[in-house]
Amino acid sequence: MEWNLRTAEDLLAALRAGEVTSAELTDEAIARIERDDKAINAVCVPDFDRARAAARGADQARARGVARPLLGLPVTVKESFNIAGVTTTWGMPPYRDFVPADDAVQVSRLKDAGAVVLGKTNVPFGLQDVQSFNPIYGTTNNPWDQGRTSGGSSGGSAAALASGFGALSIGSDLAGSLRTPAHFCGVYAHKPSLGLAATRGMVPPDVPALPTDHDLAVVGPMARTARDLTLLLDVMAGPDPLTLGVAHGLTLPPARRERLCDFRVLVLDEHPFIPTGSAVRAGVNRVADALVDSGARVERHSPLLPDLTEAAILYTQLLFSSSVARFPVEEYEELRTRAAGLSADDQTLDGARLRGMVLSHRDWIEANSRRELHRHGWRRFFADFDAVVCPITPTPAFPHDHNPDPRERRIDIDGVEYPYFDQLVWAGLATMPGLPATAIPAGRSPEGLPVGVQLIGPMFEDRTPLRLAELLEQQIGGFQVPS
Repeated sequence: MEWNLRTAEDLLAALRAGEVTSAELTDEAIARIERDDKAINAVCVPDFDRARAAARGADQARARGVARPLLGLPVTVKESFNIAGVTTTWGMPPYRDFVPADDAVQVSRLKDAGAVVLGKTNVPFGLQDVQSFNPIYGTTNNPWDQGRTSGGSSGGSAAALASGFGALSIGSDLAGSLRTPAHFCGVYAHKPSLGLAATRGMVPPDVPALPTDHDLAVVGPMARTARDLTLLLDVMAGPDPLTLGVAHGLTLPPARRERLCDFRVLVLDEHPFIPTGSAVRAGVNRVADALVDSGARVERHSPLLPDLTEAAILYTQLLFSSSVARFPVEEYEELRTRAAGLSADDQTLDGARLRGMVLSHRDWIEANSRRELHRHGWRRFFADFDAVVCPITPTPAFPHDHNPDPRERRIDIDGVEYPYFDQLVWAGLATMPGLPATAIPAGRSPEGLPVGVQLIGPMFEDRTPLRLAELLEQQIGGFQVPS
């Protein structure tokens, strides 16, 4: 029996029943990576010797009666997480030989839960792209079409899961970096509520691995089923022990609804800044139809929804305000000059990006205050709704585009070109206020590419969109093996 594409839940049950050993699962996963990953390039830093040793240790622990939530399960980790004794580069050549001395807190949690880490997955340079390619490890291809991107910045993890290289993976999300690769590769991902899962050790190689309150950025789970997302989130959730003095673990409220018919859902497929491509719109409507057919309350409009235009501008400014924090002074001053030349009535996303790059602290405080108003609006919204169903990006996976100036790249939406970074607005809908969002498969495009949607839920009620994902998986299906 081939185990590689089975769910984490199934594999753990088989391990407990003695149907397979961790050593066997690990050897099979390694063999699959060595056979298939030359074409995909998802696992950029293999750690096979230590994985085999960890698998043997897991089998010995199980024989002694040890029970851990992920005991013996082969997994992968995004390259940007520190693993002691393994290089962390973020795809940046000056750091190709950087080897951290300590594990990131989430790597420690994986190991404490008994997982077997096969290696690290590929990322874009500095994690700053919705594709995964860099000068050190090259390009990760989409398992459904190798001429297309797997997404970014957790593109290596999504491609690994779709290819059967491990049962689970962990990634991070600032601008859709968990959700977009899941959408492009046909797998599941969950962007947790901001602050739910500790991020220490998911840092650039030249930055100390200290507890930090990240603005917008989170770390989260990726899997091939919705239930597996919950399994891994339960391992990842909880504060940093260096800040609150506790090991980890956090009690999240249960899902608001247990049956599909009881959910109250707002469906969105239009954004004021960018059109939704026909393939993605069809995916959104497929989910909406399943909800309607199940008896759920489904709305297409609500006066309670925070303003999407202001939300996108605000998100863009906050996102790009951190992107230039360590730019050389000369480059920063050039940006300030360009921003000063903007017309006062320029309300484009390009203008928001430029203004965001040079936000003063005073301006950032004002933007943060407006964000709090949006958070309050979402609290009012979620008093009447349980979830939002909407796109992750406007299109399925697009062809590789390595133009060194991202400002010159374009995204093709049904034959019309739009600025490359404008596709981030849907990801920002959940990111700016810090809401949880679960990415789920929602069918295939006419070209046979995966199409995903996101389910946005109330702050710190992560189990609500996760439960909705699980119920929709039963209704419309989920992960399919790339063909």
